[in-house]
Amino acid sequence: MDLKALHKLGYGLYVVTSRKGDRLNGQIANTVFQVTSEPPTVAVSINKNNLTWEFVRESRVFAVSVLCQDTPLPFIGRFGFKSGRDIDKLEGINYQIGQTKAPVVIDHAVSYLEARVVKEMDVGTHTIFVGEVVGAEVLNEMPCMTYDYYHKVKRGTVPKAAPSYIGKEERNKT
Repeated sequence: MDLKALHKLGYGLYVVTSRKGDRLNGQIANTVFQVTSEPPTVAVSINKNNLTWEFVRESRVFAVSVLCQDTPLPFIGRFGFKSGRDIDKLEGINYQIGQTKAPVVIDHAVSYLEARVVKEMDVGTHTIFVGEVVGAEVLNEMPCMTYDYYHKVKRGTVPKAAPSYIGKEERNKT
């Protein structure tokens, strides 16, 4: 089985943020999708080992910032390859506190959504959080970053906690 076929699915690149009490955190995600338009509902898949998962699970809110195509790799790396357990990921980053009290990352974002969790589904290593959108804004008309662009043009890599990660053993089978 060629698991790289999963990389042909359409993905974007997003910063998903949440809060836990007064603490704020965020991470890179590629699995965010619209579920319904009425009411406006989105879903995000978060690894259970990630700090952001703990924050969403407790606060029942999350925000999604849709990244633009020219987002620099160090910015993506800050949210995708470092842990909020070790650093304050939002230090030096432009963000605002949204109506859910979750941070909304503005740097390199073309739009954002804020959601309140209405359902969650355990899918093994990840949880899919389904949230009703309570706030949204288009910030600019720049092209959005696709996961394909991130891999092919930016030569970005995938952390083990990502839903699209393919281990070395699986890559060697193809």
